Amino acid sequence: MPRIAPLQDAEMPPQAAAARDAHVAVGRITNMKRTLLRSVPAFDALMTWYPLRDTVQPFLGERLTTLFAHAVSSETDCLICSTFFRRILVDSGENPDELALDEREAAVVAFGRRLAVTPHRMPDEVYNRVAAYFNDEQMVALVAFGALMVATNVVNNALGVPLDDYLQPYRRQPAAAEGVAVHG
Repeated sequence: MPRIAPLQDAEMPPQAAAARDAHVAVGRITNMKRTLLRSVPAFDALMTWYPLRDTVQPFLGERLTTLFAHAVSSETDCLICSTFFRRILVDSGENPDELALDEREAAVVAFGRRLAVTPHRMPDEVYNRVAAYFNDEQMVALVAFGALMVATNVVNNALGVPLDDYLQPYRRQPAAAEGVAVHG
């Protein structure tokens, strides 16, 4: 049960409807976005996720960008975001519960998980492991992207935003254990 119901089109004030209409070219209007549209500045702030994604994707690649966002979202136990990224992985032929990662991918995923759990204290060994693959500008972008992913997860979790119907088939089954194989 959501703590704040997502806005339906008919009840959107003009400023929210304009923000929704402008966003349609970038992405689908989900329950999270409909909830955020109750505060257009909040919507605008969290929709900067898209330009940050577009900044990290050239140096991470599409798959690792998804893996990183999935790692953050899974670690924060965000049903909506973890299921969203799980869908992308499943639709690309991967099993999100049994990922095969090389050393670089494993470092990025571990960094994302740690950022999600303890963003105020990043152990040197976790940071240094991922920083070995990226320059300073890339690390700043990666951290900002992860932080925005955490913020999105916090909004969804705190407000009890309901899972969108199109994501229901991708929902992780509680009994599944997450396994990761690292291949060097």
